[in-house]
Amino acid sequence: MSSIPNNLQAVHAQIIAAARSAVRDPNTVILLAVSKTFGADAVIEAAQAGQRAFGENYVQEAVDKIAELRRDRPDLLLEWHFIGPIQSNKTRQIAENFDWVHTIEREKIAHRLAEQRPAHLAPLNVCLQVNISGESTKSGVTPEELLPLAQAVAAMPRLTLRGLMAIPEPAATFEQQRVPFRQLYQLYETLRAQGLPLDTLSMGMSADMSAAIAEGATIVRVGTAIFGKRT
Repeated sequence: MSSIPNNLQAVHAQIIAAARSAVRDPNTVILLAVSKTFGADAVIEAAQAGQRAFGENYVQEAVDKIAELRRDRPDLLLEWHFIGPIQSNKTRQIAENFDWVHTIEREKIAHRLAEQRPAHLAPLNVCLQVNISGESTKSGVTPEELLPLAQAVAAMPRLTLRGLMAIPEPAATFEQQRVPFRQLYQLYETLRAQGLPLDTLSMGMSADMSAAIAEGATIVRVGTAIFGKRT
């Protein structure tokens, strides 16, 4: 048996354990398999083991992979999430090929995605990326700028604002990992109190997903633990 199905099983077991520990229904946490740098064959293997949602960081690589899979395996009903930085000249390809975008941090980018989303497709599900740890090297809107951006994006046609995403700086202990995730959850609740119908917290990766689940994550993004080391 290949390692990808085994790895998926192990990650699901970790999600179930973390959810139960937090007194949550494990079915409220979606596993996003980060397939960047891995080929269509790896995606097919994961899909045949029951994985449906896949995350990609690099636009051209992703678009080629999506096209190949839609052509060769139309039977696999996959959901594609863009989780990388967004350049203005790539918004059309993202709007035309993805189901979700997790990394919106500027109104201009959201406008372009809204304008370029094809009318025959469902609205694009979007999350706003928050720079929760205040790192100068990290992408994301500041917590102070979040509400006006959320209100602007929520009003755009062809987009559905679903929630927030963050990549906190690494922390040494479980309790330290929980702190930024708790802050993101509080921002999420603040926006919901303002009448924004959010339902998604995209937070937590291989090293810290248990802490993220403890603080309310609804999507965890896992790559290496499923597909192995990237070359």
